Amino acid sequence: MTISFNLNGKDVHFEGDPETPVLWVLRDHMEVMSPKYGCGAGLCGACTVHLDGSAIRSCATPVSGVQGKKITTLEGLSEKIGHALHEAWLEFDVPQCGYCQPGQMMSAADLLTKKKHPNSGDIKNAMSGNICRCGTYSRIEKAVKRAADKLA
Repeated sequence: MTISFNLNGKDVHFEGDPETPVLWVLRDHMEVMSPKYGCGAGLCGACTVHLDGSAIRSCATPVSGVQGKKITTLEGLSEKIGHALHEAWLEFDVPQCGYCQPGQMMSAADLLTKKKHPNSGDIKNAMSGNICRCGTYSRIEKAVKRAADKLA
């Protein structure tokens, strides 16, 4: 079966099992490495991507569910929001091991496209599905606030 979708602004096709998780289609067939495998159950957030503009867990979403839709990964974020997040992440030394950071940044981007001036509660709520084993949560919150300031 052929599944067609838009990946970071480019129309792509996947031929294979329609139940294959989007994560594995992206990594193994499209060579997009930013979404990471963490738990395989959609609980940790390491695999977060945007589907038609909203954050989803790609490890728990079958590729059949993206037919005709738009997937955005960290590589495909708009330059404006991607740059603001990248600068803020560096300013607050957010990444330690870095494994969860693409998913963290994708969740932050989802929040910032929906809410221009998030407060601490908004940030904690939006980021609550992303686990950071290094425990950089307070730095992530500061970085999201800084990115929002840069985007304002």
